[in-house]
Amino acid sequence: MAPAQSPAAPMPADRSMPPLLRSILGGLVVAVPVVVIGVLILWLAPPYQVRIAFAGYVNLVIVVGLQIFMGNANIGNFGHSAFVGVGAYFVAILATPLAAKKLSIPNAPFGLSQVVLDPIVAAVVALGIVGVLALLTGFIISRLSGIAASIVTLSLLIISHGVFINYTDLFKGAQAFFGIPVVIGLPTAIAVAVAAIVVARVFRDSQDGVQLRASADDVLAARAFGVDVVKLRFKAWVLSALVCGAAGIMYAYFMGAVIARAFFFQQVFLTLAMLILGGMRTVSGAVVGCAILSIGLEAIRSLESGATIMGVKLPEMLGLSGLSLGAVIVLGMAFRPNGLMGRLELDELAAGWLRRLRRS
Repeated sequence: MAPAQSPAAPMPADRSMPPLLRSILGGLVVAVPVVVIGVLILWLAPPYQVRIAFAGYVNLVIVVGLQIFMGNANIGNFGHSAFVGVGAYFVAILATPLAAKKLSIPNAPFGLSQVVLDPIVAAVVALGIVGVLALLTGFIISRLSGIAASIVTLSLLIISHGVFINYTDLFKGAQAFFGIPVVIGLPTAIAVAVAAIVVARVFRDSQDGVQLRASADDVLAARAFGVDVVKLRFKAWVLSALVCGAAGIMYAYFMGAVIARAFFFQQVFLTLAMLILGGMRTVSGAVVGCAILSIGLEAIRSLESGATIMGVKLPEMLGLSGLSLGAVIVLGMAFRPNGLMGRLELDELAAGWLRRLRRS
């Protein structure tokens, strides 16, 4: 009798289905909970909770973008929020009406204080700028490994924040850049999140994604088999930056204002904790980690101000959310280094469960 397969083993690929279609369907399966939760919030939640949910979907797109590079290349990335900020700021510069620009950036260089583009055109141009910056930085990042690459990504974050803060004629420094047209809502955020999940899954299952993950396990062996590791890292870096830039554009078009500190260390560690908790080797891990931490942190924030539980008034516990993020990163890396999802996607786990049910 043949030995029973492990229930965690992924379902063998259906060779009758084209690989691209199989990846798209797998991504849509992962996106089903994202859509269901979003629809329930739209129907049942009050406006302030819809605003909180939108922030959660922005974080989800950022985490998925982070997974594309960090999860496949297995290189620590602290610079993804730089691209989020670039997308948000440049769409603000290009789409904000002239009246608001006269108050925010009256001395903007290159005549940008007199330029107003349609929100869709402004988003495309901003995403193009993100892509150019990703190409320039990718030439360096893709040639580095380990701690050297992580330090360079951290330097990218610090440089971008310094530019946002000190180039006041264009980015308004530490003050909020306001007047951005509010043109999207939660349905758009859900759609962008689904698109990001599908794109990330298609890349993960593609030949480039498989080879990149193999090179992450053993770079020398991959190169010995003819894998162009630098090229694969470069592709993943650019795609990751574009997804993160799209999250920044979403943020600007919903909030109506952007500020530099929103794209600095707090956002970096929050999204990193989400990816580490769920598991950075899978797109499903990004979704699961973001959902758990988004809900958990909202509950923790209610405790920070001193909540009342069963008639007992708790003291203020300021900083509890930051402590929780640190604990998630430390405990996750120590006891669950592959995250909650490990190396399997939701559709692969579901296929394993269905196989067990058929056998029983």
